[in-house]
Amino acid sequence: MPMELAGVLGFVVTLVLIALRVPVAVAMGLVGVIGSIPLAGWPTVQFMLATKPFEAVFPYGLSVVPLFIFMGVFAARAGLSRNLYEGVYAIVGHLRGGLGLATVGACAAFGAICGSSLATAATMSRVALPEMRRLGYSDSLAAASVAGGGTLGVLIPPSIILVIYGLLTRESIGALFSAALIPGLLGMLLYMLAVSTQVLIKPELGPAGPRNPWRQRLGAMARTWDVALLFLVVIGGIYAGVFSPTEAAAVGAAGAFLFATLRGQLTRRVLVEGMLETAITTGMIFFILIGAALFNFFIESSNLPQFLVGLVRDVAWNPYWVMIVLLVFYLLLGCFMDSLSMMLLTVPFVFPVVTHLGFDPIWFGIVLVTVIELGLITPPIGMNLFVIHAANRDFPLQRIMAGVLPFVLADVVRLGLLLAFPAIALWLPRVLGAG
Repeated sequence: MPMELAGVLGFVVTLVLIALRVPVAVAMGLVGVIGSIPLAGWPTVQFMLATKPFEAVFPYGLSVVPLFIFMGVFAARAGLSRNLYEGVYAIVGHLRGGLGLATVGACAAFGAICGSSLATAATMSRVALPEMRRLGYSDSLAAASVAGGGTLGVLIPPSIILVIYGLLTRESIGALFSAALIPGLLGMLLYMLAVSTQVLIKPELGPAGPRNPWRQRLGAMARTWDVALLFLVVIGGIYAGVFSPTEAAAVGAAGAFLFATLRGQLTRRVLVEGMLETAITTGMIFFILIGAALFNFFIESSNLPQFLVGLVRDVAWNPYWVMIVLLVFYLLLGCFMDSLSMMLLTVPFVFPVVTHLGFDPIWFGIVLVTVIELGLITPPIGMNLFVIHAANRDFPLQRIMAGVLPFVLADVVRLGLLLAFPAIALWLPRVLGAG
């Protein structure tokens, strides 16, 4: 069997194992170890088993992962998510579909201090869904607004998945964060447009709420000062060159912890639960990283990345046609896999092809994360849909899935704009000199 065919077969076997509900880290690790034996020999595999797990979790840059997770966990427990929701709702709640607009806006802002889509969706669903149901919103629009808005936590910096992409590809995390800002805001606006379009066609989906006096609106917005301060210190510090991403993550974690303390939310139970949640989430990510390291060794041993680069060169397709094929591949894969696993499984052999075709690696990172966002709300396995259903059992999963189509279309539009106008992602890093 040709080595390249062995690589393709290993990739297919990994997908089959994941479909059979074998944990992603275990599936990648098993295929990586077993597949490497005939390609590299048992002595080499033994050396790989002794070194790769350590190398996978050793990089200093990975220290931002538990710190950003810690920041998001304690920001949620400090009540910042509710203040955000109430602040945005005070401004737009009187509009038809205003609660949906407020949910998307609050998700975008909370994602900026959380860095995790699943955490954003779970937190905001507990805040927004009861209020939307009380005011007569349809279950489909209410849940879909949280599911769609929650995906912004993946892209709007600080983003854990962008950190991991940067470490995988050795690209600047600061450049990735600055490149993600405008596409993230564009995603928020397109999601708001999706909500507005639905209530324009069917007003009964999202009735207007009461109009608040300006004093009350300004007061509600003023209560979001802590979120604004945390975002400005963390992200502004990175862009201004005051902090490295790791230092900014530490400052953000300390800030979220401080806000939870000052608000009187830091009980012993909250502290223990928050630390436990941070440890469990970090352990899960690191376990997947170890499995991916073993799988990547197998992929490299099979020469699959070099084979794909040579194939693309020989076929001489238009680079944008190759990119469209890759995006379709990711859209299909996103229906069945979580975002982190999808990135770790595919980047080792997709990234060489993309760079060979001349695409900017920072731009591709933003496009890739945008596609991954789309996978989070694409039925049947969109992770955000299940997170919302798990946190709110009285919202039927079928209704949640029925309402996400306009948000899926909004993401498709955003992908098209990123393909047609790469400057949407690349302009800000060039202006800031991030790199």
